[in-house]
Amino acid sequence: MTKKPQDAFKPEVVCQILIQNKLLSTTNAKEILRKKEDLLQKLEKIRRQKYENTPSAELISNPLNIVDVIVSLKLNRADNPGLPLDEETIYQALARHWKIPYYKIDPLKLDLNVVTTTIPRSFAMKHLVVPVDIKDGLLTVAMPDPFNLVVLDDVAMACKLRVEVVVSPKSEIIKLINEFFGFKRSIVAAQDQFGGPVVDLGNLEQYVRLRAADELPSNDQHIVNAVDHLFLYAFDQKASDIHIEPKRELSLVRMRIDGVLHTIYKLPKAVHSAIISRIKNLARMDMSEKRRPQDGRIKTDKGDVEVEIRVSTIPVAFGEKVVMRIMDPDILFRDLSELGFSKVDLERYQNIITMPHGILLVCGPTGSGKSTTLYSTLNKINTPGINITTIEEPIEMVHESFNQIAVQNQIGITFGSVLRNILRQDPDIIMIGEMRDLETAENAIQAALTGHLVLSTLHTNDAPSAIMRLLDLGVPHFLMQATLVGILGQRLIRKICNYCKTPFEMPSEELKSLGLDVGRSGKLKLFKGNGCEKCRGTGYQGRTCVVELIPFTESIRKLTTASAEVDAIRAKAREEGMRTLRESAIEKFMQGFTTYQEVLRVTWEHT
Repeated sequence: MTKKPQDAFKPEVVCQILIQNKLLSTTNAKEILRKKEDLLQKLEKIRRQKYENTPSAELISNPLNIVDVIVSLKLNRADNPGLPLDEETIYQALARHWKIPYYKIDPLKLDLNVVTTTIPRSFAMKHLVVPVDIKDGLLTVAMPDPFNLVVLDDVAMACKLRVEVVVSPKSEIIKLINEFFGFKRSIVAAQDQFGGPVVDLGNLEQYVRLRAADELPSNDQHIVNAVDHLFLYAFDQKASDIHIEPKRELSLVRMRIDGVLHTIYKLPKAVHSAIISRIKNLARMDMSEKRRPQDGRIKTDKGDVEVEIRVSTIPVAFGEKVVMRIMDPDILFRDLSELGFSKVDLERYQNIITMPHGILLVCGPTGSGKSTTLYSTLNKINTPGINITTIEEPIEMVHESFNQIAVQNQIGITFGSVLRNILRQDPDIIMIGEMRDLETAENAIQAALTGHLVLSTLHTNDAPSAIMRLLDLGVPHFLMQATLVGILGQRLIRKICNYCKTPFEMPSEELKSLGLDVGRSGKLKLFKGNGCEKCRGTGYQGRTCVVELIPFTESIRKLTTASAEVDAIRAKAREEGMRTLRESAIEKFMQGFTTYQEVLRVTWEHT
């Protein structure tokens, strides 16, 4: 056991360590030391109120210290003002100084049984100690105060194991105790309730975000809790989709985060049907119908914001599979400047969407961010003086400022039939979810010809191909010439994680050999993500758009003929300033937003 340094958490000592690591400025340190007593009293008062009704056996005995004070001030790092001086950063610096390993609590790597059965919850919470690993008779425990020898001795005696201590932030330990113990209570009870063989909970790959134990309902509705935890965890991780997939022996929960599916959790097969039934009940679907695909929607809240979840079920080999698309208004309704447009493209796009009439097409495959672009555009041009009407299948996000119509093919409400009647509703702007057939295209053109601005999506690989797609649908070229005002092609590309972003050098010739010509020679200073806990080891966090925009100019109109050639249209558009998806992606790559691997994955070079 490492011997405790004198006054490990003494305010002056901690501040000096942070100054030495260039995390805290001398000025801020002096201000903190001057106000520390008042700040500690305020924090203590807040903690007493928070745990007022908590049983004494579960109260935290670990005293507040200068680290809690610094975290409460929400300062930025002195060496990088763009990053916060958070609790994790502080404890990492302290662990290095103490020469004790720092342990980032990663639920993906934790065994639920080790955490919840080694020591009682009350002891873990009272002393802020969490078992994180057992190997070869050695128990590794995480603590914010690694020098609490009395607690470590008690754990060693109770478990009859040698004990090794690692350092973890206080808030992460409290969160882990609440979530793991609360989750185990729910999943074990649910499994017992719905029968089936006992499944080793140590097989779980990751927890889902849980409500704290004191928030669990008194009647302990385990399935209700489990589904709630699933949604909360998805919101916390900014997932766009939740997949629940039945397998032969278990049920797999996967979430799409930044465009990539991650295995999050393995459900015991015994509770799969109950979980699906709970979701179908929330989505107002027929719970007794298990043989046919169904669609529904759930409206819930994420903090102060309402979130809509589109639900789709379909029978597969081992039961019903459900996929839930999370429609988060924080993502769908964004300022156009945040979407990833360059300054020139943004200016051109804003000119197009302020035109009084015409058709704007947003092109790209599924999952390329078309809905976000359209909703953000409508939100931008929406004013009390105009009437916006949308036709969608299904309505992705209900917005009270828009008049939204849901397509229902089974009763004859199609894109085309709605468009035939929509002009009597006196719209100024019409948004069509997808232009998928000639009837829809002809009615959209009619709306544009009669003085309306029409926005729609088209599934094509790039912007120039949209003209060929409309010709394939049977749209006469002269109607396209008369109505099209712009075509936007887009893709989503992953951004480098800011927390593990690292510079490196690479010869331009090597990039060129991979098929990436950046227009420069010699060694290039580039960036990559090394992978950290913040980005789940991927090196990426968040996504941004790469776009190619074609304003429908007179020269492009002249090329839009019955025998139009996509290469000629692309060449003319580039001559007039259009940057291809590949060129837009390369610009973001050279600016340090993404990696060359992402550029090659998402875009291609036209030959």
